[in-house]
Amino acid sequence: MAARPAVFSTGVETVDHISHLIPRLRRYARALASARMPADDLVRSTLERAAHEVSLANAAGDLRVWLFGLMHEIYVRAAAPEQASALAEALAPRAEGEGLPQRAFEQAMATLPPQQREIFLLVTLEDMSYEQVAKTLNIPVGTVMSRLSRAREKLRLQLTSQARLRKVK
Repeated sequence: MAARPAVFSTGVETVDHISHLIPRLRRYARALASARMPADDLVRSTLERAAHEVSLANAAGDLRVWLFGLMHEIYVRAAAPEQASALAEALAPRAEGEGLPQRAFEQAMATLPPQQREIFLLVTLEDMSYEQVAKTLNIPVGTVMSRLSRAREKLRLQLTSQARLRKVK
């Protein structure tokens, strides 16, 4: 039986549950992180905002979805000007043969539009349902499904074409 999503309450239960979610927030932040918004700063900003807004939250809402939604808003505001720079960094040359499969995946991820990359990360890295992702990003479930489908297809095409190029060399 799957664990029930944590719901908001006041006091110790909420603080305790938030502290249990910090490793997941850090993992997602590391996947989104950039020079402009390092992962630890993104987590700190999310937790600070959560501390100020927890009383405004829906009493029956999923705490994890709410926290990831806060992180998403903070990230979008901070990272928007930097998208081109992050792509250039991800595509920068590395030593011959250094981490080829991981490098190929990083390059493919860097080509995804931010909206597709965020959805892909929330579904695959954070194991969120489509409904949870929709609530986190404040978009319809159908949009989550179509963006995820496009992200998977683009990654598949990128990775298979890179694999063919390596075999030819």
